Amino acid sequence: MSRSRNTIAGVDAGLLIKDTAKLLPKSSRRLFLRGALSLGALAVLSGCDIIDGDTAENALRVVSRFNDRVQAFLFNPRTLAPAYPESMVTRPFPFNAYYDEDDAPEIDGDTYRLEVGGRVDGNRPWTLAELYKLPEVSQVTRLVCVEGWSAIGSWQGVKLSHFLKLVGADLTAKYVWFQCADRYSNTIDMPTALHPQTQLTLKFDHKILPRAYGFPIRIRIPTKLGFKNPKYITAMSVQNDDAGGYWENQGYNWFSGL
Repeated sequence: MSRSRNTIAGVDAGLLIKDTAKLLPKSSRRLFLRGALSLGALAVLSGCDIIDGDTAENALRVVSRFNDRVQAFLFNPRTLAPAYPESMVTRPFPFNAYYDEDDAPEIDGDTYRLEVGGRVDGNRPWTLAELYKLPEVSQVTRLVCVEGWSAIGSWQGVKLSHFLKLVGADLTAKYVWFQCADRYSNTIDMPTALHPQTQLTLKFDHKILPRAYGFPIRIRIPTKLGFKNPKYITAMSVQNDDAGGYWENQGYNWFSGL
């Protein structure tokens, strides 16, 4: 016997599906709508009654996971984010975090060590002096915040792909996880870690990375939303386990590509 639906008064199932599709990027929206033109299709995706008030949130989580899978499938490691001239750098570049700027971590660069672990041959810690000696690349790219604003920054540092090869990382591993000094953490997929623009950033505007922007190290990923660009990095690990992240564990899309 089929169970009856506990619908929310005034909710149109078809419109709900269309509104849900708006959460997806254009590249995956058609694919979603093509496979979910009925309430039943979306219910199959979610394993629940989509218009039951107690389960709608679970359905949206499933849609979010669907979004992540589609974005990961469509991600092209050779496609570059737009680059800009230095004259377009946003000054002052905005501070962004889940706390006030005065509460940003203060790290002693002289005693700082970057811990490297997981599936790597060389797991010794790195000093800032050693990192500053590595081949430097520069990019002027836009950071896009999930809150709706964006800003162009000038970033200098080491290609993360170069650093991973330097420490003998297992490049067939699935993820790279980052721990930060401010209790933040983040996990990215290996194809993103190896993208030519993904950077272990040490400088902003050709000067040592300021405290407000993530000193001593931030991970700059112009193909991702801003919250996937962790700051104040203290440790990184190459691994096959998805360790999630500060915002992802609270329901944000994991892939969050642009």
